[in-house]
Amino acid sequence: MYTMGRKSLYLLIGGILIAYYIYTPLSDNIEEPWRLMWINAHLKTIENLATFVELLGLHHIMDSLKVVWSFYEVPPTSDENVTVTETKFNNILVRVYVPKRKSEVLRRGLFYIHGGGWCLGSAAVNDYDLLSRWTADRLDAVVISTNYRLAPKYHFPIQFEDVYNALRWFLRKTVLAKYGVNPERIGISGDSAGGNLAAAVTQQLLDDPDVKIKLKIQSLIYPALQPLDVDLPSYQENSNVLLLSKSLMVRFWSEYFTTDRSLEKAMLSRQHVPVESSHLFKFVNWSSLLPERFIKGHVYNNPNYGSSELAKKYPGFLDVRAAPLLADDKKLHSLPLTYVITCQYDPLRDDGLMYVTRLRNAGVQVTHNHVEDGFHGAFSFLELKISHRLINQYIEWLKENL
Repeated sequence: MYTMGRKSLYLLIGGILIAYYIYTPLSDNIEEPWRLMWINAHLKTIENLATFVELLGLHHIMDSLKVVWSFYEVPPTSDENVTVTETKFNNILVRVYVPKRKSEVLRRGLFYIHGGGWCLGSAAVNDYDLLSRWTADRLDAVVISTNYRLAPKYHFPIQFEDVYNALRWFLRKTVLAKYGVNPERIGISGDSAGGNLAAAVTQQLLDDPDVKIKLKIQSLIYPALQPLDVDLPSYQENSNVLLLSKSLMVRFWSEYFTTDRSLEKAMLSRQHVPVESSHLFKFVNWSSLLPERFIKGHVYNNPNYGSSELAKKYPGFLDVRAAPLLADDKKLHSLPLTYVITCQYDPLRDDGLMYVTRLRNAGVQVTHNHVEDGFHGAFSFLELKISHRLINQYIEWLKENL
């Protein structure tokens, strides 16, 4: 009896510890909370193990996470609706999704860029593959889902240049003709780090005299748009939120530029921007760019300034190609019709909100879909109802505007 009682006690303690690890307090408006908690616990476990391996000096955290992501990749397999192939655009590996049904007219074209903090993921990841299939089929569009080289092996501007070079290749008249794409109906889209790259290359295209074909729309899904201020209200409110914490997002940002952890530490203490770059803060000043309901009593503190050493070593974090919010109003004014998804429970929420404000102030037509019960990654976890809802809204917008 004593042994049985002790076993029961151990089981009870074990059950409590597991429940404690899985359980995450969620807002009442979050749909499917337990399923979401389970996903979060799964991802948290992987991240913790990767962190432990890094602490032991065995493997960089992002390289460990990359191995895990690779298990979710699928081969380029055609189905009854869509032909899927892999090829290279200017030496960058891409997946091409072409509807099988015949079309009497040239099709829309959509260039998609996956997320993953510039460190993880690929066009082959199952959820991105499914998203591209659905988009190609329901939109009757040719979808190009691009890869790009990843940190920590490669740093900015490699990711930007890979995406830009692949996009420029796609926009050649001969390539568009090969895939039956209407040059007047081409859009670009991406989520998270992919949203960052989509916004950045769309800006860059405006100044490229060699590219005659321009984009009709851009669609940015909870994009990361600036690393200057990682103490925005959304970072403060969602520092330990589901799926993407503040610390992980700052690690992604710093890895984009360097494996030197001193940049990450400086970013967390708001001491990475030198005083000679202080003028850039006007582009990311949330006290004037956020709608009042998102400020909610937060008080804007003037930034701390660091030494010039980090900016000289790693100038990328002050580069508009890495931080599209740093573009001036003249550049923003020429951008195409824009769709932005932001999520309430996301450290990156305010990046998207500020971009919406700045684009509208510059005269750009913007459709803003703020998801009150949304969180970072809501678009990509296809086992969740919210993901299907957001994808349906996204594809409907594309149908109407592309």
